[in-house]
Amino acid sequence: MSEMKNADQVRLFALNSNRPLAEKIAAQLGMPLSECTVSHFADGEIAVTINESVRGCEVYVIQAVAAPVNSNLMELLIMVDALRRASAKKVNVVMPYYGYARQDRKARSREPITAKLVANLLEMDKIDRLITVDLHAPQVQGFFDIPVDHLMAAPTLVQHFLDKGFGDDLVIVAPDHAGVNQVRRFAELIGGAPIAIVDQRNDDNRATDSAPMPDMVIGDVKDKVAIVVDDIIDTGRRVATSAKLLKQFGAKEVYAAATHVVLSGEAPQVLDDSELTKVVVTDTINQPADRQPEKLVTLSVAPLLAGALARIHNHESIHDLYKLQK
Repeated sequence: MSEMKNADQVRLFALNSNRPLAEKIAAQLGMPLSECTVSHFADGEIAVTINESVRGCEVYVIQAVAAPVNSNLMELLIMVDALRRASAKKVNVVMPYYGYARQDRKARSREPITAKLVANLLEMDKIDRLITVDLHAPQVQGFFDIPVDHLMAAPTLVQHFLDKGFGDDLVIVAPDHAGVNQVRRFAELIGGAPIAIVDQRNDDNRATDSAPMPDMVIGDVKDKVAIVVDDIIDTGRRVATSAKLLKQFGAKEVYAAATHVVLSGEAPQVLDDSELTKVVVTDTINQPADRQPEKLVTLSVAPLLAGALARIHNHESIHDLYKLQK
């Protein structure tokens, strides 16, 4: 259990996006969740009431900006405003999933950079610190002029595979070229496993062709257990297609590992129908039971977040949170 020193002036609040994770974080810290009420007017306007004093307190607000994204973002902004007006000393936002992070640059003309807009809104709301997990693009940290603690879920995922006792026949796979850096870090954590890349291109149908071309998988995957690593599983089609190709190129088994599981549309069925053995994810986004694929394995980032919150409060380094138990 993580412990906050002199915690009598610390308050933890959970909004509506991921209360189960917030309850786990509170249990890890040995603290209760403070009481607030989030209600809606008939026209959909959000109203927040804080049901206890926060005057002079260090406050942590736990809210993932996941579906419904806009409603959860507004809940968070309104909650922060309420805390400021209630004279909280510090307002720290714990955002396990940073919504809009995929819109981090202008890929085409006349596009917004919405990840920066969200950063601007949070800073205009006068938060003191952001704690988040696995941003889609690490450079989003640079959109803020306040401290940002960017936590990594990779050690949590790696520990799961180490505990399963996979041997030396592992290969860590990027589902596209953009994910190579993330896959390289994962491979180093898991003991220096080799990496491979699925060469999926958007300009043709090569990835779904029944006769795969020899350059569609870069690296040796034959007779190996492949782990396809990504930060987000949204529709599920990219990891499903990767699994199909890897099997065609001789992989014994294929697993998927991702931090955030969005599961839009038919994603649960896509994953269950795929050639993936298991889909290993974390609980940064709360998925109702009827939306969870049978192949889903969910690990909790509550120990990671609770450890980070305790160390931030105690003015300690968070580096030792990433030690593996090999």
